[in-house]
Amino acid sequence: MNLPNKLTVSRLVMAPLFFIAFFLPDWINLENQEVLITFSAWTLIILCIAIEMSDLLDGIIARRMQLITDLGKVLDPFADVISRITYFFCLTYSGIMPIWVFIIILYRELSIIFLRMIMMGKGVVMAANIWGKTKAVLYAVSGFAGIILAFLLRSLPDAEWLPVYQTVLTVLFIITAAASVISFITYLRPVIRSGVFT
Repeated sequence: MNLPNKLTVSRLVMAPLFFIAFFLPDWINLENQEVLITFSAWTLIILCIAIEMSDLLDGIIARRMQLITDLGKVLDPFADVISRITYFFCLTYSGIMPIWVFIIILYRELSIIFLRMIMMGKGVVMAANIWGKTKAVLYAVSGFAGIILAFLLRSLPDAEWLPVYQTVLTVLFIITAAASVISFITYLRPVIRSGVFT
């Protein structure tokens, strides 16, 4: 397994660690609970940065060192889905992301996996297009912004400007959901034109 694919696999490892870190204060009660909450909050930030950096670096390394493989083309978007759905589930559970936004994103990602499986059966690997990349950027930005809010709610729960941040973040989530739907349509059209469903 080459370096880009190893970086991709690292996201599959970090995603469940993110999940554990997010819920750690709910699962464990300590006498000094604030220490655990602070540890959890900083761990979420660190893991999110590590996940997004691995996503950025695996693509750069694969292109520059000509290490693009069919495995990488499939594994990379799968690792992205696992990590970001983990973000969004945690944010939805905590009330930060609207549940309908999460459902749209979840259904879109499951549908894309279905389309990729169909096209792989035909010997075609679905590469990312500009809309897919735009969606991925919005996933990363909105996910990180949501994690920052989770961090702030745990470390500065009484800050007066938090409601404004939450409103802006909700708008960002809505834009992300819209981009998710649009990008799905751009992938669906060529699949339909290929005659797979006929």
